[in-house]
Amino acid sequence: MRNRAARNRHQATRARHDMRTWQAERRKRTRHLIELGGLVVKADIVDLTGDDRAMIFGALLWIADKLRSDQAERARAVWAAKGKQTFEADSATRK
Repeated sequence: MRNRAARNRHQATRARHDMRTWQAERRKRTRHLIELGGLVVKADIVDLTGDDRAMIFGALLWIADKLRSDQAERARAVWAAKGKQTFEADSATRK
């Protein structure tokens, strides 16, 4: 009887730990997705498209096609520079 209770406690503890690991991974993924969505809003894409999700998705697909093309390195360089410049400007404005 005592061994069974100890085994049950051990299994319950293990199940809680497994759930916490799963929950932590889910929270991490959720935060990542929220941050990506925030970039769409920050770039004013939502307002400029009238929150047209098909248009936003189409634009993202166009970006993906560009990144698969022979112009990928140039696009990466231009987009990264523009993003970095805007982040820095936002950071300077907040200070």
